[in-house]
Amino acid sequence: MTFSIAELLSQHATDKFELYEQYLNNQMVRVLKTIGYDRHYKRALGQYLYDQDGTEYLDLLSGFGVFAIGRNHPTVIEALKETLTLEMPNLVQLDVSILSGLLGREILKTTPDNLDKIFFCNSGTEAVEAAIKFARYTTKRDKIVYCEHGYHGLTMGSLSLNGENIFREGFGSLLPNCSAVPFNDIEALERALSGKDVAAFIVEPVQGKGVNVPDDNYLPEVERLCKKYGTLFVADEVQTGLGRTGKFWACEHWGVQPDMICMAKALSGGFVPVGAVAMTHKIMDTVYNRMDRAVVHGSTFAKNNMAMAAGLATLHVMEQEKLVENSMTVGTDIINSLNALAPKYEFLKEARGKGMMIAIEFHAPKSLTLRAGWTMIEAANKGLFCQMITIPLFKEQHILTQVAGHGMNVVKLLPPLNLTQKDRDHIVSSFDKTIADTHKISGAIWDLGKNLAGHALKK
Repeated sequence: MTFSIAELLSQHATDKFELYEQYLNNQMVRVLKTIGYDRHYKRALGQYLYDQDGTEYLDLLSGFGVFAIGRNHPTVIEALKETLTLEMPNLVQLDVSILSGLLGREILKTTPDNLDKIFFCNSGTEAVEAAIKFARYTTKRDKIVYCEHGYHGLTMGSLSLNGENIFREGFGSLLPNCSAVPFNDIEALERALSGKDVAAFIVEPVQGKGVNVPDDNYLPEVERLCKKYGTLFVADEVQTGLGRTGKFWACEHWGVQPDMICMAKALSGGFVPVGAVAMTHKIMDTVYNRMDRAVVHGSTFAKNNMAMAAGLATLHVMEQEKLVENSMTVGTDIINSLNALAPKYEFLKEARGKGMMIAIEFHAPKSLTLRAGWTMIEAANKGLFCQMITIPLFKEQHILTQVAGHGMNVVKLLPPLNLTQKDRDHIVSSFDKTIADTHKISGAIWDLGKNLAGHALKK
């Protein structure tokens, strides 16, 4: 009897929610059913998802930024098929991999000139864990400084650097000697570094939770202070890297040279988990400073052939299709077009971001009737207003988006970088219509808001 994934999918075409509820996280299924996101997707291509009825959805979430080149890109698929059929030796361990050397070379062509070594791993949080360990070993210091409201992953070391308490609560003691400073606050950072006992300052060039963009002088001053006090400057570009912000690396917007760059998400086109840390040769040579330390830090599945091949193909696609340039052009157009709507709508505060890392923020209106509605929704659950945007966008406009973080009224867009002008027009017109509906205080969208508030109050 042959084994067939296609046959399994056919047999269980409508069973996914029941299977997930029984064997995995049943709360996730409850969330999807509550907000009406319980679709049976059958196909995905580029920036689009298709459900069992053939309805097309524009995916502005892209797997939390994983599918930067779009879903199921044929070039990456062919590279993976070819890799599988070559019968290559894989993960020999007492050997080195040619594909990892090639991918390392291609990545380092894109990074600042001071970075010339690569460490491979499986995910963004593993990249951050490696950066913590490498920084401590290189500097012989224990302290790590990070930013409030930052996000760096959910394993215990990375979790110790997370600036959102909801991810940390209840998981016990985390790494000692980790402390937070406000994002975009140079004076606070200098106070934290001035004792000359901090191994690394780790920061997202643009914060993912809320899409907070720093002042123009912030990262250059970060670089200066880190050099002044002997602290390693680590840029967490797991989300912002690989063209997301309209530059290959977000730190390019400010012309800075971190000592390490953490990357993952988009690196394999969404097919195979892969992460990496680019670093100076001094850091690499300090950690791996003797033959008996050649395996002092690593990961069993890092550098596997499938991940490396997917990474090479992804970088090829990004260059050939000029996706970084498209990210800047189309993303900037979306931001500007959404900002042009602000004078029309009291709820709309601003659109902001860089490239295709975009936030649309809402705030309390001035008129009494609208303010009363806002107050009612916010009293039930802070940040609930955004669900009155994202749910109609999904159900009526067939656009998949996300709320940017807990307790904030910010909708976040992390689309594939291959959006077209047609997609741009659909995004702007859909936000225009949905925001307009929120200003009709007796409309269906406020019935939705009341239902959401009711669910929130029951909790």
